[in-house]
Amino acid sequence: MPTPGRAGTEELRAVDHRRLARRAWYVLARSAAPGLRPGLAVASATVLVTVVIPTYNEASNIATLIRQVRGALPDADILVVDDGSPDGTGDLVEEVGAELGRISVLRRSAKTGLGSAYREGFALAIAGGAEIVVQMDADFSHDPAALPALVSVVAHGADLGMASRYVPGGKIVGWSARRHLLSRWGNRYAAGMLGLAVNDATSGYRAYSTAALRRIDLSTIRADGYGFQVEMTYRHIKSGGSVVEIPITFVDREEGESKLSGGIVREALWMVTKLAVGDAFTLKRWRPVR
Repeated sequence: MPTPGRAGTEELRAVDHRRLARRAWYVLARSAAPGLRPGLAVASATVLVTVVIPTYNEASNIATLIRQVRGALPDADILVVDDGSPDGTGDLVEEVGAELGRISVLRRSAKTGLGSAYREGFALAIAGGAEIVVQMDADFSHDPAALPALVSVVAHGADLGMASRYVPGGKIVGWSARRHLLSRWGNRYAAGMLGLAVNDATSGYRAYSTAALRRIDLSTIRADGYGFQVEMTYRHIKSGGSVVEIPITFVDREEGESKLSGGIVREALWMVTKLAVGDAFTLKRWRPVR
C-alpha cells in the first residue's frame, strides 16, 4: 500500500481534526440537552482528568463553580491553586472537598502570577496520574457545561482542546468595545508575529493531554500573566502538538474583580515580540497542521 506524501498526510490530519471538532459539537449539544446528565457522553471514568483552577479572592464563586464542574465531569479530580486569598477561598474549597471528595487545594503564600499557578498545578496533576489536564478560570467566564466537549476532543486524539471566542459559534458577552478590540487585535498580533494558525491564542479555557504538557517542558515557560496562554500555545505548536478549537460563549465576570491590567497586557505584547524575534533569528515559523 503506498505511503501518503506530506501533502496527503496533512490532508488526512485536517480531516481528522474536523472530525474531532464535530465530535466536540455533538458532546456539547448533548450535555446541554434537557434531561441528560452533563458529561454523560464522555467516558471520564476510563480517562483520568484533573481540572486545575487558579484563584485569588474568589469566595463568592468557588463553591458553586466546583459543584458545577463536578456535575459536568463527575469522575474528574479538581485542584484549586489558591494564592493566599484573604477572603477565605481556600477554606471554602476544603469545606466543599470534604463533602464531595477528590477536591484538593494547593495553598500558596502570596499572589505570584497566573503562569506560576498553572505551572505548579499542572505539575501536581501530572504527578497524580492525570491523563488530561484542564485549565479554567474561577469567575464563571468559562462555562463548566463546555467541559465534556473539551475533554472529548483530547480523549479522541487531539493534543490540545481550546475553547475559542473567535471561531464560528463563539461569542463574548459583557465586554466593552475597547476590550473587544484589545483582545481581537492582540490575538491577531500574536498569530501574525508567531505564525500561529489558531483563532484564540489567549484563551484560558483548555484541555491538554499530559503527553503534550511534558513535551512543552513547563519549567521553561517564562510568562506569568496574560502572555502565559500565548506562550503555551506557541510552545505547544512548536513541539508538534495538534490543536482543535471549539466555540464558547465567554461571559464577563459579574462577581469579584477582574485580574486583567494594563501591565499584564504590556507583558504579553513584549513576550510575543521577543518570541517572534527569536524565530526570526532561527529562520523558522511554526504552524500546526489543521
